[in-house]
Amino acid sequence: MRRKDTINIVKSMDRGPIEFESHASEHEGDVMSLAKKDVVTIPQTTTIKEAAEIMVKNKFRRLPITDPGTGKILGIVTSMDILNFLGGGEKYKILHEKYEDNFLAAVNESVKKIMTRDIEVLSNKASLNDAVKKIHEKGVGALPVVDSENKIVGIVSERDFAILLSGVLTEELVEDFMTKDVISTTPGTPIESASKIMVRNRLRRIPVVGEERKTPHPENEKIVGIITSTDILEFLGASKAFDSMVSNNAEDILNSKITDIMEQEVISTTPLTRLGDVCEIMDKKGIGGLPVVKNGEVVGMITESDILKVINS
Repeated sequence: MRRKDTINIVKSMDRGPIEFESHASEHEGDVMSLAKKDVVTIPQTTTIKEAAEIMVKNKFRRLPITDPGTGKILGIVTSMDILNFLGGGEKYKILHEKYEDNFLAAVNESVKKIMTRDIEVLSNKASLNDAVKKIHEKGVGALPVVDSENKIVGIVSERDFAILLSGVLTEELVEDFMTKDVISTTPGTPIESASKIMVRNRLRRIPVVGEERKTPHPENEKIVGIITSTDILEFLGASKAFDSMVSNNAEDILNSKITDIMEQEVISTTPLTRLGDVCEIMDKKGIGGLPVVKNGEVVGMITESDILKVINS
């Protein structure tokens, strides 16, 4: 099904739940009309550093891992897996215990050690509606699409659906779908702490807030930047992490402040912005979420996951 056809289906729906009509053939489902078919995969022997470099270069958040011989999917490594490894969660034990905090040795470990093996996949015979439901129910950002032999033939993500809905959601407003309980941090936060916040709360981005210089009071905190999982990956993948190292110890890297890598020019939106317009911004800027700002203060976050709530409501 063509993109235009799908948009017309969305536009034709009432104010009830948005659904994607299915016209699945016996060979291939509608999901393949939206799935990206030119999927970049890696073998499980790829190093963690190499995986980070590939993600940064291609602006990916995840890389499916396949068997070089059979092409069958074995697992997936995500930006969150790497952040987990960097001190955000249980996978930090690889760095801390096995390598005794030797950062250079640990990042040259294979992704086999940190990849997710029990992954959610989607059949290439599935419909768009199947994809939306599974992404929502499983709480994942994307689903590899496989054929009957478990070989990867595509990947479909939240972003694909958000882009599909650009300009379509003309009545829904940000304030009705945004996440209001925003977890933020401050400019002095170390990279390790930011990684922990992201992993523990399953966040891909955190607003950075600070006090206005003239009025040093907590209630006057304004957004001064945003730190994303991609920023941290870029720090690792682009070798910035190694430029200022004085030893191989992980603390030299992980204690660096997020001000060194955060985005200071923040792309934000307002509570009364239409969701369709937010989708267009995400598409144009290649981002997955925006802080929602009112009078200079962060009052929410709107992400691709939030936009999928429209379809599932």
